[in-house]
Amino acid sequence: MHTPPSKMKKSLLILWPLFYFSVANTTTTAHAKQLLEFHQLKISRKYVQEKQDPTSIDGTRPSSYKHPINNPREQDRIISLPGQAEVAEFDQYAGYITVDAKSGRALFYYFAEAPQDSLNKPLVLWLNGGPGCSSFGTGAMLELGPFSVRSDNKTLYKKTHAWNRVANMLFVEIPAGVGYSYSNSTSDYYNIGDQRTTHDAYTFLINWLEKFPEYRDRDFFITGESYAGHYIPELANLIISNNRATNAINVKLKGVAIGNADLDDDVTLRALYDYYWMHAMISGKAYRAIQDKCGFNGTYTKDCQNAMDLAYQEKGNVDDYAIYAPTCHDASNPSKLNDSHVFDNWKDSPNTMLPSIKKLISSGTRIWLYSGDQDAVCSVTSTQYVLNILRLPIETAWRPWRIDNEVAGYVVGYRGLVFVTVRGAGHMVPYYQPQRALQLFSSFLEGKLPPE
Repeated sequence: MHTPPSKMKKSLLILWPLFYFSVANTTTTAHAKQLLEFHQLKISRKYVQEKQDPTSIDGTRPSSYKHPINNPREQDRIISLPGQAEVAEFDQYAGYITVDAKSGRALFYYFAEAPQDSLNKPLVLWLNGGPGCSSFGTGAMLELGPFSVRSDNKTLYKKTHAWNRVANMLFVEIPAGVGYSYSNSTSDYYNIGDQRTTHDAYTFLINWLEKFPEYRDRDFFITGESYAGHYIPELANLIISNNRATNAINVKLKGVAIGNADLDDDVTLRALYDYYWMHAMISGKAYRAIQDKCGFNGTYTKDCQNAMDLAYQEKGNVDDYAIYAPTCHDASNPSKLNDSHVFDNWKDSPNTMLPSIKKLISSGTRIWLYSGDQDAVCSVTSTQYVLNILRLPIETAWRPWRIDNEVAGYVVGYRGLVFVTVRGAGHMVPYYQPQRALQLFSSFLEGKLPPE
């Protein structure tokens, strides 16, 4: 008896959606060996010393907050991103926040304010998972930020369903070593894990609020996907705990939303093969072998591994993160923002996040779990198994939710938690179903179930 080797866990559990610079509307791939790495991507920015006065389409200013000339955040202001031909009707910033001055560890952020009425809209932090995935490259530039890259690899276009339409969106690269985040101490790259990442994320947030003080009293939400099923509950519970401390900055945490969450190693792995079987991707023989040989209880025999290998071979070359999407076979000029080194050196990762979820539920914090129904890796099945374990009372019965009279997914309200599915979406819900994702996100911020 022995635990799964790291190679098996990496191929099955590691959640690595990829931002393809060269191909618009491509899919992500499920195998680490197929990941296209990005290298030598540089952000060129122009700086101004005074408040700009861009005008939105309807003639109103995107922000009325006055920034003094000596405000330290002015050096982070972006006038135009590389390849940005269209004028942005919102303020955007990018830069570094130091989280450990002694080691020289700093996290990179990208911040896009809402185009309209930004002063009255909440602040939302987005975290990609992995561990090792870039919140800027994947989250902002591929999934839900205001811009994405055209197939020419040179120019940007505006996203119609960007999430900063309804909130002020903050993307941070965690931990150091991911994307543009860095440390001046080499040892930091070999001493990473959930605990360090959680504390760095909290320190980042507090120091960022020092740079953007008008957001200190703003309603605050945390969102993300996949391995952010670890980051988000851990960070949320730390915020709640530290809010009780004397003289601490009180973060007005209102809620968290996690997409296709990795919440329990054994449950996620069991659900993967159940999902294969339910979607006619493996044979009855392979499925019965897994049921017979695998207990999914933290220990895995050689017979169990052989059974899982057979199922994986039968499944064939299918993108596990979006099982009905075409596989991308060619993408030129990739650059690196995701970092496998981070995953390889991860030190601490709880096998289950259910105690953290239960603790967060008891705090009264708004909690939404949502699942794209075409993701096999962190599947809707996996989340349903987790909900069965939690045994929460149902307050609103399972029902469809709709956009333009079309079923967009399904929703059920539990006491202390809402679960939403998104029909036709893969692992990265905002990428595969941008309109549905924006409606879901808007409903979450409002504290209302998605429309019937």
